[in-house]
Amino acid sequence: MKLTESQIQELYAFTRQHFVEHYDLQTELVDHLANDIEKQWQVQPKLTFEDAKNKAFKKFGIFGFMDAIEQKGKAMNKRYRSYLWNELKKWFELPQIIGTVALYLLFYVTFSSKYTAIFTIVFYVIISAWCIYKNRQLNRQFRRRKEVSNKKWLLEELIFKQAGGTSLIFMSQLYNVFTIPDQFEINTLFLVLFSLAFTVLTLVNYISLEVIPSKAEKLLNETYPEFSL
Repeated sequence: MKLTESQIQELYAFTRQHFVEHYDLQTELVDHLANDIEKQWQVQPKLTFEDAKNKAFKKFGIFGFMDAIEQKGKAMNKRYRSYLWNELKKWFELPQIIGTVALYLLFYVTFSSKYTAIFTIVFYVIISAWCIYKNRQLNRQFRRRKEVSNKKWLLEELIFKQAGGTSLIFMSQLYNVFTIPDQFEINTLFLVLFSLAFTVLTLVNYISLEVIPSKAEKLLNETYPEFSL
């Protein structure tokens, strides 16, 4: 005995009622529930759909779908970090490494000069303005995409919303340049490491706000064969 289309849609509604917002996880849970229900019907053909559904749901434990939501979130965050890492590695290969070295030298010269505070203010204003602009742009894109598809995909949300957290980390560290003690200005090792850290943070910020969102369609179609705008 197989579930009808209306019963499958009822299972989708059931997952939404239990705080599962993302369509990709809803689909996985609906498949799991449907398979469980059909197995129950093989043993008890007269069991009602409602009773079979509740029995299948009870197998998730007292926290319901919360564990599944957490596990899916971890898996997608890991996938997102792998995209970020793969893109970052490219900036340490030819020809992008030329730009990476140039950016590193810019930070090194800036932080070792007596005008560090002035340069930092300039950097802070320019980069903050760009981050704010890109975050608003990505948020608008994300809202439009949801209106078109009428579905929320976890990886899609990470691609278009995760960048905001990355930019906040970057801007907080940029502000911390003001607190560099005077003795560090003549410490070559500190300047080397500090400039390298800022170079990596800048690249991560650029990748999060620009590179990965520009590849959203490709990444989403690779992850979700059923994904389509």
